[in-house]
Amino acid sequence: MHPMLTIAVRAARKAGHIIARGFSELDLVKTTNKSENDYVTNIDHAAEAAIIEVIKTSYPEHSFVGEEGGEQTGKRTDYQWVIDPLDGTTNFVRGVPHFAVSIALRVKGKTELGVVYDPIRDELFTACRGKGAQLDEFRIRVASAKDLNGTLLATGFPFKYKSHTPAYLETFNALFQFTADIRRAGSAALDLAYVAAGRVDGYWELGLKPWDTAAGELIVREAGGVVTDFVGGHNYLVSGNIVAGNTKVVANILKTIQPHLTDALKR
Repeated sequence: MHPMLTIAVRAARKAGHIIARGFSELDLVKTTNKSENDYVTNIDHAAEAAIIEVIKTSYPEHSFVGEEGGEQTGKRTDYQWVIDPLDGTTNFVRGVPHFAVSIALRVKGKTELGVVYDPIRDELFTACRGKGAQLDEFRIRVASAKDLNGTLLATGFPFKYKSHTPAYLETFNALFQFTADIRRAGSAALDLAYVAAGRVDGYWELGLKPWDTAAGELIVREAGGVVTDFVGGHNYLVSGNIVAGNTKVVANILKTIQPHLTDALKR
């Protein structure tokens, strides 16, 4: 295993231990609102601090950007760790056992490694650029669907951007006509990991942040999939709009949703 991936896995597991312990004692968890429908807990903060501590022990000069701690610029600005310590906080605080730790390393603007760890199922999804993707050290590949008929897709509702709800629901309705079903589980990191593992055929969502997707998108690409924005480009870390799956599924998702997108979402 790549030395930096080893450290990322160690950090993810340490954060996962904190999260699992907190999940077993939810009555002790302190929850606050960052904004409408957007929650943060003391467990988010503790998990992020643990991740940074583990990484800094080995790489004290690296930089960080995290959902809770914001940007921390180190001496080595070309090495940036992108962290979501608890992706799926709403699930966590409501006792729904579906959330994950997400850690990615970007070197000179390129994502070099990604880790998504589900502490409840003890499932570890990893990837290094050019080395493939693994689930618990077993190679994974995206599903082989040739079109949308009979597919299982994943998505996320625009709960932070409800002004986009009409356009989003039009995309949902258009895709639902073809699929076997659509899932909204509440963790973008796990949605992407499940695409990589072939558990779902494709995924689309809008308004995400880089820490939501940085690890998962690499895992999808290393599992043989493609990841694009809503116009088929590679601006998804900036726009927050993302589509993932195998080449044919992504092409069909884009063709189906693009007629229903407003100008604000055409990127």
